Amino acid sequence: MDIEKYIPERMNELCARKKISRYQLSAMTGISQSALSSISKKKTVPTVITLDKICRALGISLSEFFESEGRVKSGCITEEQREVLKLWETLTKEEQRFIKICMQSLRE
Repeated sequence: MDIEKYIPERMNELCARKKISRYQLSAMTGISQSALSSISKKKTVPTVITLDKICRALGISLSEFFESEGRVKSGCITEEQREVLKLWETLTKEEQRFIKICMQSLRE
């Protein structure tokens, strides 16, 4: 894994999936837009603290950030569960909260 390429590509991918602009990510993390731009353009590699702030804003852990494309180990979940997780990743935090509430009400 080429970390200098992986981090900006993964950050951009997650922001696109969650429809979060660089401006929004900056506001959510307290990291300047210029610093995020430098990361995005592969000019700098963020510190662990900076990357953790980005992950928290995106609603994921550091370990989830570095998991491969098949994010969940094969054999551990069904194909249907994998599809649901892929859809989940495209939702905003607000949409995820709504889905959780719906699922909890179905259990009751």
